[in-house]
Amino acid sequence: AWVHGDPRRVAYPTDSKGHFCGQKGTPNENKTILFYFNLFRCTSPSVVVNLQCPTTQICVSKCPEKFLTYMELQFRYKTNKNYWTYYSQFCKSSFIKPAKTLTQVLLDDDCPTAIFPSKPFLQRCFPDFSTKNGTLTVGNKTIFEDGSGMTRNAVELRAAANRVNKILDARAIGIKIFEDYATTWYWILLGLIIAMFLSWIFVILLKYIAGLLFWVFMVGVIGIIGYGIVHCYQEYHSLQGRPKSHLSVYDIGIQTDISMYFQLKQTWFTFMVILCLLEVFIILMMIFLRERIRISIALLKEGSKAIGYIPTTLAYPLLTFIFLSICISYWVVIAVYLATSGVPIYKVITPEGQCKHENTTCDPEIFNTTEIAKACPGAQCNFAFYGGKSLYHQYIPTFQIFNLFVFLWLINFVIALGQCALAGAFASYYWAFKKPDDIPPYPLFTAFGRAIRYHTGSLAFGSLILASIQIFRILLEYLDRRLKQAQNNLSKFLQCCLKCCFWCLETAVRFLNRNAYIMIAIYGKNFCRSAREAFNLLMRNVLKVAVMDNVTDFVLILGKILVAGCIGVLGFLLFTQRLPMIIEGPTSLNYYWVPLLTVIIGSYLVAHGFFSVYAMCVDTIFICFLEDLERNDGSTERPYYMSQSLLKILSEPSMQTKKS
Repeated sequence: AWVHGDPRRVAYPTDSKGHFCGQKGTPNENKTILFYFNLFRCTSPSVVVNLQCPTTQICVSKCPEKFLTYMELQFRYKTNKNYWTYYSQFCKSSFIKPAKTLTQVLLDDDCPTAIFPSKPFLQRCFPDFSTKNGTLTVGNKTIFEDGSGMTRNAVELRAAANRVNKILDARAIGIKIFEDYATTWYWILLGLIIAMFLSWIFVILLKYIAGLLFWVFMVGVIGIIGYGIVHCYQEYHSLQGRPKSHLSVYDIGIQTDISMYFQLKQTWFTFMVILCLLEVFIILMMIFLRERIRISIALLKEGSKAIGYIPTTLAYPLLTFIFLSICISYWVVIAVYLATSGVPIYKVITPEGQCKHENTTCDPEIFNTTEIAKACPGAQCNFAFYGGKSLYHQYIPTFQIFNLFVFLWLINFVIALGQCALAGAFASYYWAFKKPDDIPPYPLFTAFGRAIRYHTGSLAFGSLILASIQIFRILLEYLDRRLKQAQNNLSKFLQCCLKCCFWCLETAVRFLNRNAYIMIAIYGKNFCRSAREAFNLLMRNVLKVAVMDNVTDFVLILGKILVAGCIGVLGFLLFTQRLPMIIEGPTSLNYYWVPLLTVIIGSYLVAHGFFSVYAMCVDTIFICFLEDLERNDGSTERPYYMSQSLLKILSEPSMQTKKS
């Protein structure tokens, strides 16, 4: 990829001759924008974006700012030569004066027959459309000359560039979103910092008041969701009687202006129903899992002690984030280099598209001397795309799949390394008989070094298994999307079954890998042996596993939701100007939900980073607890390493089984 690829093909637009616009050290260094001679020939916006519009494209330093035709220019040039100075910057060749006739200009394609007011977007000149009193205009004009003797209107120009309409609408939305981020970035950063401190406080408090904090989690989450339900109802009620508020999402279709969806009663009613179902689900989970939650709280208390003795573990998610960023960057760079591998391909294009040689490959250096140029007057040999027919170019899709597979393997390896390092640190805490005196110095650093030095192969093998399943799922999803129109009911059923089976397989392998890494951190054995021993250990204690299964994760998820919810409510009150007496937030937001969603998702990820350490700590202590029960009997010769409170609570299920 590095030998054949060229990322400049993504960074810079390319003119009809295959030259980059804006590339340093070239004649186009100061010409950063691509200009289309005749946009009326571009019947599809996908043609425009892919640089395959059947019209000449050149690099310019700025887009036209006014209407001017070539014929009008010839007339005005006699009285004011500045008109030609301005017009000539949009021509391929430099002329001293506009001496050519319009027919010659059309045949030679040296200059555009007309220029229109335009603005740069995606480094390309697009017409400057606007609406005046409900009428579409270009540069405040509705009717104008196209330079070839025809009168056009703004609607025709917009129709010629069919879906460029939506691109221009998206540009407006993109600008508004950028303005919102520019206005609120420091509020978003402040929200993420508050989320970090809130997560840290919860982690510290779990050591002392885990039971009380759980109820704080429960009441807080139920209260935040309840506030969301009330707000949705208020919005729903306020839309009663408003025109068009009764329409459905299906009626208005796909809109680039997302705020239109929030003007429908159906939108707020849907949100309210979803939040009500979530509220009921959490309450039912709390009622039916109350005994299991009590055991989870005991494990959380024990995990809090471990993290209290090894506080550096809370900083480990930052290292994982750095490693993941490197892997993602590596994947993106290779993917871009692969995507830009190839040589410039030139195609024959004709103004009317009525030549039998249309779309055939050509060589621009000798095109004017070939039979095609004689057979098709006005035909041009323009740059189309980058590609090739060599063996390398034929295998680029395969290389992209391989690159994706390597990316998944590296991501899973980084996560496995973190799990093994944290498990080693927490295992050193558990197997210390006198805590904290017997805990070795720098347990996390030692466990990380041990994982790198001795267990890289085991972690890579476990990651390879998981990555293989994931790449198969991705390919299955890709085939499903490509063959969607050609599928019958039987094939759709088989596709769903395969997706479900591989999702279950990935979940099971992920769970088994996690416990295998814990056994690797404890005993230092290879992956297969550790996975087998972890599986057998869990099966021998299936009742305790059933009691513990996912309950601790449920408690920690409540904590993540509470952190994200608290920051979300504060952000909502701030961005919607509902706290003017306390603090004055940003007053000129276009879409308040853009920074709001950003701060909510960011806060959840920050909380996830902290609580994922907790989850690994609890899982490690639980595996060590099961090992401790099988190794020792609590006698003087073989005493338990666990605390008495943990022994009392986690032994209850097995005692009840023996009694029954």
